[in-house]
Amino acid sequence: MFKAQKNTSFGIIGLGRFGTALALKLIEAGCEVIVVDRNENKVKAMREYTDYAYVANELTKQVLEEIGIQNCDTVVICIGEAIDTSILVTLNVVNLGVRRVISKAISQDQGEVLEKLGAEIVYPERDVALRLAKSLTTTSVLDYIALDNNVEISKIKVSKKLAGQTVLSSNIRQKFNLNIIAIEHNGVTDIEIRPEYSFTPSDVIVVIGKSDNMRRFEKSIE
Repeated sequence: MFKAQKNTSFGIIGLGRFGTALALKLIEAGCEVIVVDRNENKVKAMREYTDYAYVANELTKQVLEEIGIQNCDTVVICIGEAIDTSILVTLNVVNLGVRRVISKAISQDQGEVLEKLGAEIVYPERDVALRLAKSLTTTSVLDYIALDNNVEISKIKVSKKLAGQTVLSSNIRQKFNLNIIAIEHNGVTDIEIRPEYSFTPSDVIVVIGKSDNMRRFEKSIE
């Protein structure tokens, strides 16, 4: 049975492209990961990376408990396409008492149902589409993460308009109600933001705030 270590143990149920990529990234980061799928070939492939790879034709509460899913700190259910299975497995994992349950969803309706069961929701396809749209419509944004309540975190290249200004003189917080949470300079990330720091053309700033405020800021520095 899988014996999870506190704060480092993850369960991944479903080894599609999303689940496999997530599992490999967690393993690469040194986390203890258990993976479960119905496809024997996918599970065999994962045994090269983790000792805790299981084939499960049935994803009942009993089967998941025998595998040891309840010992994980976080379980991610990556089977959004099979909506009925996704809902049932999420319910089983929640009922096993897993501290944090995250479920993949492919529609808003599915997400709302999963959320009511007690899971956090991710929309991988939607998020990829939003990131692509962002990269196609602005040259300054390198990446971003959408959070709840129309809040986002964006990595933004310092433009010619911003270069040479200090954090204080740029007045980003007062003008746009945004907060700079990190500055990348020469490959080094600094989270201790000094008001007197002067932006250089090669800098990248990481900013958090409301989406509409972010749009105004992006347009102002183009």
